[in-house]
Amino acid sequence: MDIDAWVWWLIGAVGLGIPLVLTAMPEFGMLSVGAVAGAVTAALGFGIVPQVLVFVVVSVALIAVVRPIAARHRDGRPELATGIDALKGRQAVVLERVDSGGGRIKLAGEVWSARTLDTGQSFEPGEQVDVIEIDGATAVVM
Repeated sequence: MDIDAWVWWLIGAVGLGIPLVLTAMPEFGMLSVGAVAGAVTAALGFGIVPQVLVFVVVSVALIAVVRPIAARHRDGRPELATGIDALKGRQAVVLERVDSGGGRIKLAGEVWSARTLDTGQSFEPGEQVDVIEIDGATAVVM
């Protein structure tokens, strides 16, 4: 039984797709696309040399072009602050006098206990303060 060259290329594409799924390495997917391009070249009746050249050119082009773009998008993604990290740097309104001994603020729609960063500093109700950090269940403000 004689199998056409384009079938071998598709088998190779599937073979390269398996490690892509198992390892999540996108390079295998790019090589798999190159193998599909080789299968198309074979189906159009070209010989083995053009098939291999198309495979190599498509695979290298995808790796050279797509990989840096994907890396840029992955690295350029800003970190998403969640939980108490999302509260640092926000502004709050003083509800009860805040000094080094304590007090109350309204932060992100909730009432929080608070204390000042500097011991000699105090804030009166209605003033805006900046949240420097969260210490347990207490906001440290200035």
